[in-house]
Amino acid sequence: MTSSPPPPEQPQPPQQPSQQPPPSYIHPRREPFEHGLIPLPKLIFTDGSQTLTLIRDKLLQFNHPNNRINSANLSETLQISNEHARLVIDVIASVLERDEDPVVNAKPEEVDLIGVNVFDLIIFLYIQSYKRLLPRGHKDSAAVADVWPSTSAFDGFLSALTPLQLVRSNSRRSMPSQADEEAHQLSYLQKHLGNIISLLADSVEGEGEDSLVLSMEKFEHLGFLIYFGEKGSEKTPLSQNAPFFANSDPDMPAAPVPASQVHDWISQNISDALDRISERAAAKENGQSSPSDQDVLMTDASPTKISASTKGPSFIEGISKQSYVKQAPELKGSYVKVVNCHESVIYVLAPLKYATIYGCSDATIVLGAVGKAVRIEHCERVHVISAAKRICIANCRECIFFLGVNQQPLIVGDNHKLQVAPYNTFYPQLEEHMKEVGIEATPNRWGEPVALGLIDPHDSLSHPAGVSDCQAESAARLDPDQFTNFLIPNWLEGQASGSTKDNPFSLPDVYLSCQRRNESNLVEVRQMLREAPLEDSKKKELSSALHVYFKDWLYSSGNIRQLYCLQGE
Repeated sequence: MTSSPPPPEQPQPPQQPSQQPPPSYIHPRREPFEHGLIPLPKLIFTDGSQTLTLIRDKLLQFNHPNNRINSANLSETLQISNEHARLVIDVIASVLERDEDPVVNAKPEEVDLIGVNVFDLIIFLYIQSYKRLLPRGHKDSAAVADVWPSTSAFDGFLSALTPLQLVRSNSRRSMPSQADEEAHQLSYLQKHLGNIISLLADSVEGEGEDSLVLSMEKFEHLGFLIYFGEKGSEKTPLSQNAPFFANSDPDMPAAPVPASQVHDWISQNISDALDRISERAAAKENGQSSPSDQDVLMTDASPTKISASTKGPSFIEGISKQSYVKQAPELKGSYVKVVNCHESVIYVLAPLKYATIYGCSDATIVLGAVGKAVRIEHCERVHVISAAKRICIANCRECIFFLGVNQQPLIVGDNHKLQVAPYNTFYPQLEEHMKEVGIEATPNRWGEPVALGLIDPHDSLSHPAGVSDCQAESAARLDPDQFTNFLIPNWLEGQASGSTKDNPFSLPDVYLSCQRRNESNLVEVRQMLREAPLEDSKKKELSSALHVYFKDWLYSSGNIRQLYCLQGE
């Protein structure tokens, strides 16, 4: 019996390469470094963890549930005013990484009842020693000379300042690149990591060199400062990335690990991240940057450029002499930076978490609803209109801020001739956006600015001796006779649906009465013109004269640009 030949071998399909997830690198959280620094000398400790260890132990003695403390505890422990203690709690709530923390979404009257976690507070206090990267001169100073005048109403005042202050006031500033800032923040964390971990660690007797251990719960507090993730991926809890906590059962917490092991692991990850930033910077210099590169080099960005990533902010940069609008569907992420924009009207009509306006002049900037914090820095003659939880204004001059804010506006640094006013506009989705990010229509504390020290100790520039406690210039309230409503054009006719039909922030009586009087005067003038006993030829002359004056006003105010933009739509 003959055996049948074996069947021919079927060709195997080509081996598909396994889809490896992209490598996940450690990153600093930008928010605490950009929105979480307060220039109060009593919050800055330069002796490492020595003083903060004593402060931590004293705060824990209050024995509050879940180690949470309120402004009274904080005021007593740090020897600061109740107002400054409440400011600290509000700022921490605005930069916490955990949205589920009860203080994040608390109503203003509930914040002090809930308080903040002691270990979040200690980390917050530790990073008050951080110094920001120096702003650097614009790459093309000549290109911005026509929009950033070298002379202004303050020239006489500036001449009386020290040479250092004069340079700081007149220099054309440009933000460092995102990569430079990230490397600077990672280097700071690497240098101070040992002290920060020791402030979270528990001591175990008889363990020799490993007498300090870190529980998984305490380890997660490091998420205030760092996270793992890459473009297109979600941030994961810090403990899930750590080999010593990664597969822990939530019902049976992992055993604490030696603090030295945590320190070594994070340090290695920071070193890897810094190496990667250096490699990408070298590739850029050699013209090898890839389309997926997330970092935007601010001084090299082209005019009217908007860029975004899921990891970092969306940038609106270099807008000059035009009107520009961005709505929620066009923005990725919830953090926007408006940088180096001049003589323009910019609308960012979206629900946001954070917003920064930097280095702008002679512009009107409308921010939708910003649920955590707005920072406005190094701006001249800018009108900002924003509904926000809180706002910080630094080193600005001749600016007006039309605000709907639940917390007192914070004014820091070297400011001159600032004015604040009630919120003065609306757009169809405004109340929906406010609800989405947790902004209330009341209270509106636009008229209660708090001015802190003139010199910002977080600025990397050296400072003249003896002026660290100088009081900053505050902001005056806008004269009610100069208050007007700001009309936002309906840029997307038929698409911009929403329930908001009017300004959701109520106006103070004095502003409301002035507004009504101006509206009444306008009606009277219109009626007088209609009923004027003039011949047809005289009416035509009057109409022509009014058109000439209106045209002159359009050009002198810059509003002619908006008409051109509307025609272009």
